[in-house]
Amino acid sequence: MKLSVLIAALRLRHLAGAALLSSSLAAYALPAGLAQGPSVEGVTQYTLDNGLRLVLAPDDSKPTTTVNMTYLVGSRHENYGQTGMAHLLEHMLFRGTPTLRNALGEFSKRGLEANGTTSSDRTNYFASFAADPETLKWYLDWQADVMVNALIDKQDLEAEMPVVRNEMESGENSPFRVLMQKLTAAAYQWHSYGKTTIGARSDVENVDIEQLRKFYHDYYQPDNAVLFVTGQFDTEQTLENIAKAFGSIPKPTRTLRPEYTVEPVQDGTRTVTLRRHGGAPLIMSLYHLPSAASPEYMDLSLGISALGDTPSGQLYKNLVNKNLATSVFSFDSESHDPGYALFGAELKPDMDQQKALKAMNDTLEGLAKSPLKETDLERIRSQWMTGWTQTYANPSRLASALSEAAASGDWRLFFLQRDRVEAAKLPQVQKALETWLVASNRSNGLYIPTEKPLRAPEATTVDVAKLVQDYTGKDSGKAVEAFDPSPANIMARTDLQPLSLGKDLGEVKMALLPKGTRAERVEARLSFKFGSPDQLKNQTATAAAVASLLSTGTKKLNREQISDQFTAMQTQFSTSGSNGRLYLSLSSNRENLPKAIALALDVLRNANFPEDELKKYQQAVVTDLKSASTEPAALASQTIERYTNPWPKDDIRYTPSFEEGIERVQAVSIKQVRDFHQKFYGTGDVAFSAVGDFDKDEVRKALADGLKGWRKAPTYQRPDDPLQTVAPKVFDINTPDKANAFYLADLGLKLQDSDADFPAVYLANYLLGLSETSRLWNRVRVEDGLSYNVRSQVDASSYEPHGSWTVYAIHAPSNSDKLAKTIDEVLAQTLKDGFSEQEIKEGVNALLNYRRLSRSQDTVVSSAWLNYLDLGRSFEWSEKMDQDLQKLNAQQVNAVLRKYLKPKEMVVAIAADHERQKQGAAAPAPETAEQAPVTAPAPEPLDAQP
Repeated sequence: MKLSVLIAALRLRHLAGAALLSSSLAAYALPAGLAQGPSVEGVTQYTLDNGLRLVLAPDDSKPTTTVNMTYLVGSRHENYGQTGMAHLLEHMLFRGTPTLRNALGEFSKRGLEANGTTSSDRTNYFASFAADPETLKWYLDWQADVMVNALIDKQDLEAEMPVVRNEMESGENSPFRVLMQKLTAAAYQWHSYGKTTIGARSDVENVDIEQLRKFYHDYYQPDNAVLFVTGQFDTEQTLENIAKAFGSIPKPTRTLRPEYTVEPVQDGTRTVTLRRHGGAPLIMSLYHLPSAASPEYMDLSLGISALGDTPSGQLYKNLVNKNLATSVFSFDSESHDPGYALFGAELKPDMDQQKALKAMNDTLEGLAKSPLKETDLERIRSQWMTGWTQTYANPSRLASALSEAAASGDWRLFFLQRDRVEAAKLPQVQKALETWLVASNRSNGLYIPTEKPLRAPEATTVDVAKLVQDYTGKDSGKAVEAFDPSPANIMARTDLQPLSLGKDLGEVKMALLPKGTRAERVEARLSFKFGSPDQLKNQTATAAAVASLLSTGTKKLNREQISDQFTAMQTQFSTSGSNGRLYLSLSSNRENLPKAIALALDVLRNANFPEDELKKYQQAVVTDLKSASTEPAALASQTIERYTNPWPKDDIRYTPSFEEGIERVQAVSIKQVRDFHQKFYGTGDVAFSAVGDFDKDEVRKALADGLKGWRKAPTYQRPDDPLQTVAPKVFDINTPDKANAFYLADLGLKLQDSDADFPAVYLANYLLGLSETSRLWNRVRVEDGLSYNVRSQVDASSYEPHGSWTVYAIHAPSNSDKLAKTIDEVLAQTLKDGFSEQEIKEGVNALLNYRRLSRSQDTVVSSAWLNYLDLGRSFEWSEKMDQDLQKLNAQQVNAVLRKYLKPKEMVVAIAADHERQKQGAAAPAPETAEQAPVTAPAPEPLDAQP
């Protein structure tokens, strides 16, 4: 996982926007044993007599439903010797009850995207699915069943243990995660926040089954749980179903143990140094903070984000702009008890870590001399509110955000924090930062600062119940339409009239689908195609640099001003490009989309490419490539790609080595960047799509004005990419000091997604390795416990008969041989036995549900339309795909399976630590700082055209 992606995941705010539908039950008599509680902006709490709290947030704007059962127990509640118990219990619940032994498999059959995650403060189990009363009732019944009837069986525990160990080891491949875990352990000497959620290896491996059962019976009770239901559902019927499913569970008589450990005020700087092979140098500084419910928490959170913002934050300006680091970051933990803020930076190997660390700490602790500005606060406030709006407009994200707020003390904190952000003033933000960002409250991490004896005040836990007892929030907003995501309705609602730019500039292919959305959000995509393979020779690195550097400056605006303008418009803007294609992405709202389009096109046309920004880009890319060059998954993937790639080095289809990639990006000059932009960027082959709340005429005008008078780009010619026939081969790649290994097998297919065989291959792959009932999953993960994540995937080109069938799995290096042998056995047995009619039926049903779910996401539909415009297709193609899937039977699928799946022709790469492979057992590894969720995956939506 890239460092930027990991940091983004860690700093999630669980934010959101416009108002929920208000669902009044004034005329409805609540079921017996159910009482209505507080209601805030369309979100209403109910409580059963047994103590279970229900929080309902109905929203008919998207035909999806999300259910989130949150148990207020996490690693914070574990006793000595019990570390990892909350997370282990999360795994065990999916092992079943007497009435349902394979929960993950059942989720796959029913088309549920189901997750389970554990944190310091809570454990939650949630699922999103296409709105359906029967599915909702079934999932609620399962949640009630597993609350009291989980088996917690010794045999299941033994079978799951290798999977948990594999997950533990997978986190070991990330220096960032390990350093963060070591740093929190140093900062928290007494409180449980210093422990990793996954736990100590010895505690997990030697867990006592009776203690695990007691932990379950103590904490998995209705009075320690909050059930969230968001999205499209019938409120009255749902309350009846919940009362029926959970009402018979008795109120527990046990008393949970009190929590009394308070982390003392830190009295001096602490330093942790981690030395490992691979990855980029890192520096970190951690400061203790008050809890998420504290009155000053949001002031601190806003200030922390402002300091770490790219490119406007002081850390970026004092480290990246001064060539002391390649990137910076900041986030805070948002926790029930007093938490922490984490600041850090990634460096190139030749950069001075001590110098960078001193510059970072001087910046953080020198705010009295260099305070934040009003523009800094307003920028971050706008970003925060944009994220809050997006979360509030998305049922699944809203359920998650409410769950996190409940874990911090009460779900109403979600709204209260918004109020505090709106009311935040710069003097209070500045004072909070100066109070808490002091040297004696800091712990440093290196992958060793000088101290000053200054102490922070003691943090205390807030009485959240008292805090929110009279809180009512704001008025609910207007209702939005219930949108039907069927292909036929999408076609009927979409305007495909192209936009003419004049005879010399061609036209813009258009797909405009206006519809009501929460917070009037809209997703827009814009693509440009240009040049031929011959024209683009030797310019792959330059093309990538141009696309990445577009928003770093124009003739009138610098990078910070561009970023600020998009932020002020509550718009997220990004660019990407390769091989003669450029893509622009805009996530905005009805009011600002035309202005956002105008700014995006101004950036596109008038980019001036500052030379210092090119240097920053080169440093960041080189750092990423050097980090990837030691990662098992990246090495395995690149090895196979290079083996199957016949193209010369100057061809845009060539796959460079990591070393070549570094050389190429370092060789790019600012003249090459500017010349490429001038030569290749322009009109001619342009497409635009928008899905959401917008005015079609305003959008058309913004596009016409923005592209008017621009030059025409060189005619685009797509490079042919025929299937390459290569001899089967096994690559054994050494990845020293990596606790986790990666297996990858690839088979070339003479298959195009328009071929008659494609639907059957698509379904066969789902049954082989893309679901929790798949052959690979059941054998490799469930039965043998060899991998935390094993999958198969099929890709087929839309342009020519060129596809691939891949199988991949993470695993312990000591299990490499066994894993490879097991996968071979599964493939051989599947080819021999084929799939049953029951499997076909269940697989088709699940895929149709997943495809319907994907079509309910505006981002997916907007991207799909852009792809269809390129291919000359429409959602009629999607409808035909659904119809073709429904016509399949076992005989057809098995025939196609045996036609295409040829295990002996696969190219295999296994990337692992050879020393650990030779030892026959993985060496003990430090614990990870973050858990990956147990996930029921959906098929790749765009690969199969939703």
